[in-house]
Amino acid sequence: MSNPLKKTMVYLGLADEEEVYEEPAPVSRKASTQVAEKTGTVTPLHRPAVVRQPAVGTVSEILTVHPKQYRDAQVIAENFRDGIPVIINLSQMSDADARRLVDFASGLSLGLYGRIERVTSKVFLLSPEHVAVSGDGAVAQADPESVPFAQ
Repeated sequence: MSNPLKKTMVYLGLADEEEVYEEPAPVSRKASTQVAEKTGTVTPLHRPAVVRQPAVGTVSEILTVHPKQYRDAQVIAENFRDGIPVIINLSQMSDADARRLVDFASGLSLGLYGRIERVTSKVFLLSPEHVAVSGDGAVAQADPESVPFAQ
């Protein structure tokens, strides 16, 4: 038993001493095509030729959502992905679900290069990349860890 990984796994109880781990032999390209020929044709994954991009221009719609449960996040994600600004009012949610939804919305806005801003303690604005938001004074990004909810 000269493999340090094996020794560690045995020590932690993740493996038995008598088990032998063998790595599969590398399969050559010729062998893999022979297997494919024997089993049938391989269908490649088809990806959409055009990736849907939100229209850059004037904003003609803003969606306001009053989620009651975390599963309402799908509506928020679908509309934000389409380039529609979303106002989320968390006043009808429990504190735990509201924090979870703010975490989700923060990741969504980060992943799609948008912004999330706190309007009040339980109202947030998700604005896509192509939408500029202006207001009175400095606008701070919402930090999910610092969101104060009524206790």
